[in-house]
Amino acid sequence: MSLKSNQMMKTKIFNQYVDKVCYLFNIDKETLFTKTKRRDVVDARHLLYYLCSKRPMRLVYIQEYMADGGYDINHSSIHHGIAQVKTKLENDKDYIETINSVLNEV
Repeated sequence: MSLKSNQMMKTKIFNQYVDKVCYLFNIDKETLFTKTKRRDVVDARHLLYYLCSKRPMRLVYIQEYMADGGYDINHSSIHHGIAQVKTKLENDKDYIETINSVLNEV
């Protein structure tokens, strides 16, 4: 598989994750890619980064896909979001089940 076709496949997966995360958090895509610090939107973005990292998707791809949606983010912020989700996973059984469900659906 060429690098280009691999990246196209990851784009499709990213978009499926976006749809799932927006559904889970009851937000629309435009809101997900808006510069806002609303807790629900921030949590949704963090979950998106985490799901992508589990695929595994390179940070540079996540960054590029977010930029394509209109949201500029740096690598350290993506790392921070992934770490935030990992912390939640240690304490919230429901969160684990939700993430596993999304990972199995996509």
